Parts: sequence; structure tokens; C-alpha cells
Amino acid sequence: MTRNRTEFHASRLFVSWLAEQNASLAFSTYQAGKLFFVGLNERGELAIFNRTLARVMGLAVHEQSLWVATLWQLWRFENALTAGAKNQAYDCWYVPQLAYTTGDVDIHDVAVDAQGQPLFVSTLFSCLGRPDPQFSFRPIWKPPFVSRYAAEDRCHLNGLAMRDGEPAFVTCVGRSDANEGWREHRRDGGLLIDVASGETALSGLSMPHSPRWYRGKLWLLNAGSGEFGYADLEAGRFVPVAFCPGFMRGLSFVGDYAVVGISKQRENRTFSDLVLDEQLSKRGVSARCALQVIDLRSGDVAHELRIDGAVEELFDTAILPGCRNPGAIGFQSDEIRRTLSLPPEAC
Repeated sequence: MTRNRTEFHASRLFVSWLAEQNASLAFSTYQAGKLFFVGLNERGELAIFNRTLARVMGLAVHEQSLWVATLWQLWRFENALTAGAKNQAYDCWYVPQLAYTTGDVDIHDVAVDAQGQPLFVSTLFSCLGRPDPQFSFRPIWKPPFVSRYAAEDRCHLNGLAMRDGEPAFVTCVGRSDANEGWREHRRDGGLLIDVASGETALSGLSMPHSPRWYRGKLWLLNAGSGEFGYADLEAGRFVPVAFCPGFMRGLSFVGDYAVVGISKQRENRTFSDLVLDEQLSKRGVSARCALQVIDLRSGDVAHELRIDGAVEELFDTAILPGCRNPGAIGFQSDEIRRTLSLPPEAC
């Protein structure tokens, strides 16, 4: 195996689990600049599809749309197939339909609100924002301790949890109002913040990411310690549920399961001197790049799709419900010119 190739190794029951969920998966890797789809082909075998997108990060699924954040744009991909239709072997075929040019505002998590409108975390400006037809984006909220909107990545705001269609909680790596001040708080300065009140709901976290509200709980990844768990909001504490051997980013849910992205550690200070290092050594394992499926009922890692080769870091994961084998049109081939769709009333 060479480093410029990517190989996938599914655990023994991963494929059957994916079939049972009547869903497929998507995940992003900014490190390799790829958007991947994980599904099953017509023979029931694992099918992997990818497209190249510059620094692809946050993903959000809303009805037939897939929102994708890239280096300087926010894209809306739309499934061009009607129910039961296929494009060759694919039963879900995403077409890049709309893009907002944001510039490099370092979009991390992306979400869709109750009105079907996108919003995102601009990590560079330490705020939540919405795409705008006139400006790079329109800031809508920042933590109370951040004094102004500045392109300084002051607290490394990164994660967004929606509840009832509204932004509810965010995560950041450290309380700071100075340029890249978060780097001094990586080990235990992470915060979970209530958007409505601006109050800190949890503190003492280690590089938290990907907060998500699911089945009445606020779940998140305490990436610096390798722990997946939930927030006990009344007690103000993080409750670990499972350990994952890698730096965690990207959390999505289907049925009784969570899908977590884990990454190998970078050889620089950002990922060093964390509790995760100690946990890996204690457990006798090295950090890996993989999608791990965690059973919410037991906390066990039930299934895994391990990734080797060129891809070493993941950012986000997404569930594509009702889709068995997804694909997407790229920007370079003539296929994008020949893929046409009309609204139902015009057919």
C-alpha cells in the first residue's frame, strides 16, 4: 500500500449493519480534500464513492439536500433522483445546485434550521453565521467573552448543536479573547456554551467537538481525551460512554447507534500533550483513522470502517436516510452539463 492510495477495511458485520439501517454514510476529510459516500452496491457489497473538494469540512443533511462546507464556499448538493429512480447503480445522485462564496472563514460545523435555511460556525471569526448574497457571511451570534468579530480564531469555536430547529449549544476549545488564545487551553479548557443564554453549560473539556441533540440528550465528543459521551446539563458534567482510539470529530446518529469519525494524530503541538496520548498508551493502541459505530444502549463499539493510506484525518460524518448507494457529480467532467432535472409540475 502506498500513501497516495486509500484502503477501506470493514469489520465483519459492518456491511450487514449498514443494510439494516436503510441508510448510507457520508464523511469529509479536509486533510485529503475528499467527500466520501459509503453505501452498498447491487450485490450487497461495500461501495465507496468520493469527490475531490478543497478542504471539505462540515456536512448537513436536510430532506434531499446535502450542505457541504469547503475552503471558500458553502455548497448545497441536491439529490436529482426521484423515489425509486436510479442513475446507473446509484439510487441517490447529488448535484451541486447552489453555492455561497464565503471566502476562507474556516467553516466547521454546518446545520439547517426549522425554516430550511443553513447556518454555520465560522471558526476564524469565533461566531455563528449565515450565508449572505451580498457579504462573505452575516454573523448572528458570538460567545459573550469574545469582544468583537475579528479574523483571529480567538476561542476555536467549532461545534454546533441544533434543538427544535434552532441553534442551542456550541463547543469551543478555550475561553479566550485574543488571537489564537485557545491554544493555551487545549488540555482542559474546553467549553460547552448555551447559545440562548450565553452561559457555560460545561467546562473542563478537552478540545470538544461535534455537539448533537439526539433523543433528549446533548451528545458530544471530548476529543482531547478520546471520549464519546453526553452532557448532564443539570449536574454540569460530561458523562463518558465510550472510548475511541483517535482524535474524534464528526458525530451523527441512526437508530440506536452513533457514527463517530476518528483520526490519526498530527505530528505537531495541536494534537500533543493531551489525555488522549495517555489513554492510547495505557490501552496499548495507536491512534487510527476510521468511522466507528457505537451502540448507544451498551457503549460498545459495534462496528468499524478503518481507513488506511492517504486519508489520515476526518472532520464530519452524516447519515443519508433511505439511500442505499449514493454518488455525486463532480465539477470537472461533462456529466455536470448533461444532468438535467425539472420540478414535478413540469414533468
